[in-house]
Amino acid sequence: MSIHRAPRAFDRDERPRSGQLDLSDLGTPLEEVTFVVVDLETTGSTDITEIGAVKLRSGEVLGEFSTLVRPRTSTISPFVERLTGITNGMVAGAPELDSVLPAFLEFARGSVLVAHNAGFDIGYLKAACSSLDYAWPDPPVLDTVKLARQVVPRGEVVNHKLGTLAAHFGTAVAPDHRALADARATGEILHRLFDRFGTFGITTLEDLQRLKPAGWQKRRTKAHLATGVPEGPGVYMFLDGSRRVLYIGVSRNMRARVRNYFTAGETRGRMAEMITAAQEVSTVPCDTHLEAEVREVRLIGELAPPYNRRSKHPERRTWLRLTDEEFPRLSVVRTAPASADDAARRLGPFRTHRRAQEAKRALDRLFPLKQCTQKPHHAAFAPCASGELGRCGGPCAGNWDAEAYRAGITGVHDLLVGDPAEFVRCCRERMAALTAGERFETAAEVRDAMTGLLSSLAAQERQAGLAAIEECVAAVPTPGGGWDLALVRWGRLAGSARVPGGVNPYPAIESLRLTAEHVEQPSVDAPAALAQETALIHRRLADGSTRLVRTTGGWSEPLTGFGRVLGSFGPLGGTPAV
Repeated sequence: MSIHRAPRAFDRDERPRSGQLDLSDLGTPLEEVTFVVVDLETTGSTDITEIGAVKLRSGEVLGEFSTLVRPRTSTISPFVERLTGITNGMVAGAPELDSVLPAFLEFARGSVLVAHNAGFDIGYLKAACSSLDYAWPDPPVLDTVKLARQVVPRGEVVNHKLGTLAAHFGTAVAPDHRALADARATGEILHRLFDRFGTFGITTLEDLQRLKPAGWQKRRTKAHLATGVPEGPGVYMFLDGSRRVLYIGVSRNMRARVRNYFTAGETRGRMAEMITAAQEVSTVPCDTHLEAEVREVRLIGELAPPYNRRSKHPERRTWLRLTDEEFPRLSVVRTAPASADDAARRLGPFRTHRRAQEAKRALDRLFPLKQCTQKPHHAAFAPCASGELGRCGGPCAGNWDAEAYRAGITGVHDLLVGDPAEFVRCCRERMAALTAGERFETAAEVRDAMTGLLSSLAAQERQAGLAAIEECVAAVPTPGGGWDLALVRWGRLAGSARVPGGVNPYPAIESLRLTAEHVEQPSVDAPAALAQETALIHRRLADGSTRLVRTTGGWSEPLTGFGRVLGSFGPLGGTPAV
């Protein structure tokens, strides 16, 4: 189920007025305005190849304008031909722009011009007028992209492209990258947007032209919400009138950070929308910045605020799993391991689903893995495309020997037990072959896929090492000569404290150990901490400034396994020796 947020509020023109209204205050009702919705197609560089326009008033079509245009200085690129269907042959006999432009200007005279991403279409029309020595009539212009962003929020649509809005509103004409069809679809979208603006009392052209997104002028009226926010590290939360958490953030100085949301320096549209709805700021002061960061991760995972994009649903992770079949294959899964045996058949977890997919593609190309889900002994079995192309070492390629198949994917089994040697060897051979064939870009893709997979697995290896430590006490020096203490148990922050400069930290450490949160030893069924929390703590412990005071159960930070192999390649941006 998707949750749609309410559209943002608007700032209106608040110019001083006298008590007497005049005709200009009444405005021109939108149903009385004549609009010309225009769309252009181009060669992909400097020339217009097609103009399409629809004249509308009160939702009624008054006329249409459509013509191909013969380019003057350039030809239509192959990409544009495939996109629009307009070929160089189609425009060879079309009229030139010097005869088309006057006709369009006459068609649009006295109207309000409308376009989707108006800067593009109007920019081409202005340039055409300038090159042909026509005076640009400077009509009012409305941009349906900007209007849609005001009343069709993200969450209701994934973006504000013409095709997306047309599908969302169910327009009778589907845009197809031809000028007239796109103009017709834009006209339908325009009137759907007018309906939405009407619910806000915006019914005149003048109101529409004076609208601007709720910006810092409105935000600064909410600056009083920062009153009482304490200084120092902690988590701050913006709440609406029903005390629902809208947004969660973290800062070393909460007061200074919260005040920034009400200044002109905050330009993010989502934050302007959030501040408009916010009625209260709640804070959770913390002893250290690390504690604040950890609390932020936990709170976002628990409350899922609508305006936070990062750290939502931290329990969702992605693995590559080698299936338990006669001819095993790699599968991208999001369910947690059900047992220790299941966990032993997996790579990951990966930070994103996309990274897991990229790792799977890399391994499928390097090893003759079965890629389809067909059952080899089923009556309807038929070779898949990968098998026919020779990219599968299983039944689809004619290999019905399960033992020989498993021998061919030994490198994948080695990866599962932490040995990437065979994987790296195959990558080197693949890169060498591609380089010899001067396919340098493809060789770079193989390199990036290899280092990306090793980076993910090395990070998980290190975090698993931290999660296996019963107790770890770390200290970070502060500018005043003091220490920020952190006590970590089984990869979870169990307690933190700040010791001022000149004070012996060891009594505070002993006190922290006695009062810190008890954490049970993790298992497959009951992990001790969120993966994001453990990753965050590991980054802080390994940043070079943190000192390890005491550990129980050992510390395996020196590079081992995936990390050692990855380190042999130097910086990720470099090219490994082949």
